[in-house]
Amino acid sequence: MDENKQVEAAPSVPQKSAGAGKKILIIGLPLFIVQLVAVYFITANILINRIQMNASAQTAGAQNKEQAKKADEPKVELGKFIYSIDDIITNPADTDGKKVLLLSVAFDVSSDKDKKTLEEKQVLIKDAVSSTVAAKTIPQLNNIAFRDTLRSEIVKQIGKMITDVKINRVYFSKYIIN
Repeated sequence: MDENKQVEAAPSVPQKSAGAGKKILIIGLPLFIVQLVAVYFITANILINRIQMNASAQTAGAQNKEQAKKADEPKVELGKFIYSIDDIITNPADTDGKKVLLLSVAFDVSSDKDKKTLEEKQVLIKDAVSSTVAAKTIPQLNNIAFRDTLRSEIVKQIGKMITDVKINRVYFSKYIIN
């Protein structure tokens, strides 16, 4: 009889550990899920709002600085003094001479003196425009968003050669790729 009691006692031990595992699973898993949900809402609602507020404050500060700089700068009257070069023809990069770009460029400058300076240095300007455009590929030149980059590169090239002229804007009156 003692043996039967020992045999019966042995199976009851695993049942207690299985019951404890079930309790952990029944109680622990929902608590874990509740904690995950709480962390998500804290992160989503509190921390992200603080990050966005900091970012918007920094953006507002940067905009205020830009507005202050613009207020300090003298107003530029656009379109009053324009110097244009018509029909610059160049071969874009990687075309082996099979593609041609026909380009007419106009430069908006601040004064009549600057316009006369550009007229006197027309050959330098044509070369700067032609070499800048010729270094670009057809996909770049076809991309409308790239044209602003092209404008700034042309201004930079001309600024290296002619330092005493300030170019306000560059306009493309013709821009034909064939």
